[in-house]
Amino acid sequence: MAPDAPPPSSPPLPRPGVLPTASLGRRLGALIYEALLLAALVLIAGFLLAPLVSPTAPGERQLHVPGLAGRAFEFCALVAVGGAYCVWSWSGGRRTLAMKTWRLRLVRADGTAPDARIALVRYAAAWLGPALALGAYVALRPAGLGAHALWLVAFGFLWAFVDPGRQFLHDRIAGTRLVVDT
Repeated sequence: MAPDAPPPSSPPLPRPGVLPTASLGRRLGALIYEALLLAALVLIAGFLLAPLVSPTAPGERQLHVPGLAGRAFEFCALVAVGGAYCVWSWSGGRRTLAMKTWRLRLVRADGTAPDARIALVRYAAAWLGPALALGAYVALRPAGLGAHALWLVAFGFLWAFVDPGRQFLHDRIAGTRLVVDT
């Protein structure tokens, strides 16, 4: 081993000009804050969509999508609203309010800001956990074990505990990482 090389137990030093990856605790803190902001956005969008999917009183003339189709329409619209917020906030060097508060920045592997395509891939990959949970719930519900599928909602975030770089699954898939913004 060369005399100027760091001991093997020390963490690797970042390359010059490359910001260090944010700690897992900091990213989880920002995630909680982001969840609150997205919940508020979904509540506002849901309120605005309510006239389209709520039953109308007899005699009222109003656009109404009934039953299951209405719920599916509302779900798709809310996913699209969340996607538009995330993709716009993550692309072009912009940041969400939670990222600004926790001093985080989303970058690609080469340190550049992600474009809209990468941000969309990251958003879609973030839905893997909820999709797995829904599939497991449908499969386990007949046996009365549907509630055991709930933990899969957090699958993409729990991934960070087994990932060698401590990256969330959606960051690993999209080739992005959250760094400390100085």
